[in-house]
Amino acid sequence: MSPQRRTALVSIVAACLLIAIKLVAGLASSSLGLLAEAAHSGTDLVAALLTFFAVSVAVRPADPHHPFGHGKAQNLAALAEAAFLVAVSVLIAAAAIARLAGAVEFEVEPTWWTFAAISLVMVIDASRMLVSWRAGRRHRSDALLANALHFGSDLAGTLAVLVGLCAAALGFPQGDSLAALFVASLVIAAAARLLRRNVDVLMDRAPADAEHEARRAIAGIEPPVELRRLRVRRSGSGHFADVVIGVAPGAAVGQGHAAADRVEEALHERLPDLDVVVHVEPVGAQGGLRERALAAALGVPQVREIHNLSVLRVDGQVEISLHLKLPGELDLDRAHAIAERVERAILDAVPEVEDVRTHLEPLAEAAAAWEVSIDAAAVEQVVRQETGAGPRDLRFVRTDEGIVAFLTLSLAGDEPLANAHARASAVEERIRASVPEIADVVVHTEP
Repeated sequence: MSPQRRTALVSIVAACLLIAIKLVAGLASSSLGLLAEAAHSGTDLVAALLTFFAVSVAVRPADPHHPFGHGKAQNLAALAEAAFLVAVSVLIAAAAIARLAGAVEFEVEPTWWTFAAISLVMVIDASRMLVSWRAGRRHRSDALLANALHFGSDLAGTLAVLVGLCAAALGFPQGDSLAALFVASLVIAAAARLLRRNVDVLMDRAPADAEHEARRAIAGIEPPVELRRLRVRRSGSGHFADVVIGVAPGAAVGQGHAAADRVEEALHERLPDLDVVVHVEPVGAQGGLRERALAAALGVPQVREIHNLSVLRVDGQVEISLHLKLPGELDLDRAHAIAERVERAILDAVPEVEDVRTHLEPLAEAAAAWEVSIDAAAVEQVVRQETGAGPRDLRFVRTDEGIVAFLTLSLAGDEPLANAHARASAVEERIRASVPEIADVVVHTEP
């Protein structure tokens, strides 16, 4: 049995005990306050039963029919509890007013064991209020917190009944009815708070504290991301969030995914119970002219790659030129049609642009290659002359374009990157000059 259900079960047992004590003492002493408290405890029993079954439903995992889980069962239970509280409060108030107006004759006869029963009731109320409050805070359970609030109102009502009975024992029998009215007012106030809080959750009102924490978490991400939309709602003891962030339109899929991961990690640190979905969008209308044009072009189906996008001002007008890579198996008619759609998309998305020119290129397919064995002495000599040591790794691959040499240079770790690049370029040039049969050289530098 889960801790939440065990706590609710303890509340059920306590409610049954309290009803018995208050009914016996109230009937024996003719105390309306005690009878009202017995009815109040009857609602406790109903509320505890609702909580017991609501918690058992709320902890169920999400399923195809309830993809967001069953957390709102706790809020429904709290609403039902509030409805019972209101109904009982009306009955209590009506009976108390009838007694105070003289419409009903009564005589309150408190005895010593009546006061002993009230003392026992107060001890039980205080204990179960503390237990429910601690469990509700620990497990973030609305239903258990609602019970703690209810038990607190029970304790305050019992104190009022004790005062009323003391007044009746001293010769002022109306004190019992006044205590009953006080109990009714406490119950109505508690019910109003329960109704407001749980209706807000069921109506998906944004929880201000959780939303503030979420915005702070996203604002602290490094490198920063553009927050475009944030929606947070609560369900039971958990939260759900929908987040939309903007990234540069030229960013790779992996970069966008990494940005989304950073957002999720930051949010989970602030709100551990959060279930979050992050949607990544390219920076569009809110970005610069070049970014908007790039985003529009990449949004056209079958466009795989765009490069060399330039923004030009010709005779006071803005023009854009770009290189457009499409699948190589497309015929020219279809490729040209895609290019026209790209041009129209840019003109629609960026009204400042007067003309768009596209250069069509096929996507480079993977070239066939295989390793070959050739005399590496000339290459190793060039590397030694440039760096003072032989290559850490060297291999040769034959492609349709010719032989490609792949080599790894060992350089000092504190050498500036610009110097390392210059030395690698010098090695490439000398190898091409010394070994003409090598078509290309790829140099990798390591400390």
